Amino acid sequence: MLDGKRIGFGITASHCTYEEVVPKIKHLRDEGATVVPIITHSVLHAATRFGTGEEWIAKIEEVAGHEVIKTMADAEPLGPRNPLDCMVIAPMTGNSLSKFANAATESPVLMAAKATLRNGSPVVIGVSTNDALGLNGMNLMKLLNTKNIFFIPFGQDDPYKKPNSLISDFSKINETVINALEKKQFQPLLIQYTK
Repeated sequence: MLDGKRIGFGITASHCTYEEVVPKIKHLRDEGATVVPIITHSVLHAATRFGTGEEWIAKIEEVAGHEVIKTMADAEPLGPRNPLDCMVIAPMTGNSLSKFANAATESPVLMAAKATLRNGSPVVIGVSTNDALGLNGMNLMKLLNTKNIFFIPFGQDDPYKKPNSLISDFSKINETVINALEKKQFQPLLIQYTK
């Protein structure tokens, strides 16, 4: 289904989701895609209870079969010179969501995403934020209504303890990408999230 497609895979600082998300890169490769991994500065430098940046970079590069892009200079050629067919950002934090919705390019991931949009190609977002239904709600709505931006289906992961929190069902990355390449939103978008 994705034979010959070049997919950027951006990873932002929702460290608790990496264990679930990083193996999904292999699913895109299994469909024939070339996957170009791109990370934010936080992924590179943060050491959390979920692992160090060095550990995650090694895992990402192993599953992607490609060296991570970790600088703005390395992400810049993904514009007109070396374009992507589609850009996935999973997980996408509320911080990155806010910056993307307001055209702030402060990380390699967002630079690659803006370049992909500039080229008229789809950007697929997999949200993971405690603030999607809070102050970040307006940014979510803005991106939901932006041309060539598509979302991996999402739902509330803990509606009683974290009522503003949303997370995507990352098992639906491939279907969302396939639909986005046809300029369609994979449905249903709003799901009852279960782990």
